Amino acid sequence: MKLLLKWIISTVALLVVAYFVPGFIVHGFVAALIAALVIGLVNATLGSLLKLLTFPLTVVTLGLFLLVVNAVMLKFAAYLYSGLEVRTWTAAFIGSICLSLVSAFLHWIVGDKRRDEQR
Repeated sequence: MKLLLKWIISTVALLVVAYFVPGFIVHGFVAALIAALVIGLVNATLGSLLKLLTFPLTVVTLGLFLLVVNAVMLKFAAYLYSGLEVRTWTAAFIGSICLSLVSAFLHWIVGDKRRDEQR
């Protein structure tokens, strides 16, 4: 059930970001569902590898290079799935920041109970 909730939150976050960020386009709700799945898979596979390889650069930049890594992964997910378009690197960069913020806000609104379960 929690996985389904996270998937829906990611989908809604994609739709919100597509509404506000120019150059970041999602072609409908079903496309947003699939794009959220693709982004999740890219983050789980390629994202882990890129974050491991770029760890020294991330430390030197005090974590700011992770924003670039997230933009690269978003652009790659758009390359893999035609229902998601990220037209420019600026849209990818701003979109990745907004996607993180909107997703965190939606998780907070829904009341993700992970902290309560760990106690």
